[in-house]
Amino acid sequence: MKQVTAGTPTIVPITGAGACAQAMRQINPDVVAAFPITPSTQVVEDFSTFVANGEVDTEFVTVESEHSAMSACIGASASGGRVMTATSSAGMAYMWELLYVAASMRQPVLMTLVNRALTGPINIHCDHSDSMGARDSGWIQLYSENNQEAYDNLVMAARIAEHPDVRLPLMVCQDGFITSHTIQTMQLEDDAAVRAFVGPFRPYHSILDTDHPVTWGALDLQDYHIEHKRGQDQAMRTALRVIQEVSDEFAKTFGRQYGLFEDYQLDDAEIVLIALNSAAGEIKEVIDEMRAKGEKVGLLKIRSFRPFPYAEIGKALSKAKIVTVLDRSVSMGAHGPLFTEITTAVYNYSANRPLLLAHTFGLGGRELTLRHIEHIIVESRACIEKGEVGHRQGMWINVRGDKQ
Repeated sequence: MKQVTAGTPTIVPITGAGACAQAMRQINPDVVAAFPITPSTQVVEDFSTFVANGEVDTEFVTVESEHSAMSACIGASASGGRVMTATSSAGMAYMWELLYVAASMRQPVLMTLVNRALTGPINIHCDHSDSMGARDSGWIQLYSENNQEAYDNLVMAARIAEHPDVRLPLMVCQDGFITSHTIQTMQLEDDAAVRAFVGPFRPYHSILDTDHPVTWGALDLQDYHIEHKRGQDQAMRTALRVIQEVSDEFAKTFGRQYGLFEDYQLDDAEIVLIALNSAAGEIKEVIDEMRAKGEKVGLLKIRSFRPFPYAEIGKALSKAKIVTVLDRSVSMGAHGPLFTEITTAVYNYSANRPLLLAHTFGLGGRELTLRHIEHIIVESRACIEKGEVGHRQGMWINVRGDKQ
């Protein structure tokens, strides 16, 4: 374990996008290739300013599209560089085939993904359809409730992705506009301490090392394709351990502890809500209100969605009577992706099998209010009393025409 002494941090008011740009500056990657798209534009704009001012040594590659951006990132990473990018929504969709290439070539590219709805209809506001659509691409996915967590996740990202037992690309997700454009007061760590924590980049192989020639991106037919896919899957599963190890070291260095998920008031909770990203903040506030009224309710906030910590979550939910999952994306004709994963965790790894309730909310930036959350908790209690979820299964929250 590295011994890093944290310097004097700075308390700053900053947007979530600005916080991620600052983390990129402190990491000082070798190459950044990006094409700006709302609402991730500030990440790229701020970082380009750092490049222009000589605050980083980064080669900033301006490209004509997100497809080209990820292509450049893959090439730079294969050449032996630490590489980063940022995008949102249709921008990441335009990278789609390259996401799989980066993962299959085991290139630890780092991405700030500012979550935004995928077209159509055209929408520039938040939901998780972009990252959830890429959940099986082979990228590690870490989610962030607020600006501080987005910054901290990105600082840890290089250590996780570049670990020799992992070597996979990683995206740090935060909610578009809700956190990316909201100014919050957070702690920006000392530049030298961050760079010491992250450490230098040590490429596994470099195509520029002509004394040790390697081949990247070769044709891979039935002889070895499945073995390579199994290797990716094993690396992704190993990442659970590495994420926790790096998070523990981050806590010792900078004082903020993270896990694979956060449990809030969970010890005796009969009703457990599960969510990703910024919605967790509002849920915590309502939980405090409901706790004051005697309601045993808690929150499990997912941080690591890929890899997914099935056993750990199943154990954490073993005392719940009902688990209500809030998906900010929709899987047409099925329950949401988060609900599906939670169902697997509960069915296979929980000593108790609580009722499971699926809700869809917030698509295209639709507001989730404190009263909506309170209503969800009341509905969950009604399910416990009845002993079944009944017609409540698959509810959509705050939709025109519904009585909520």
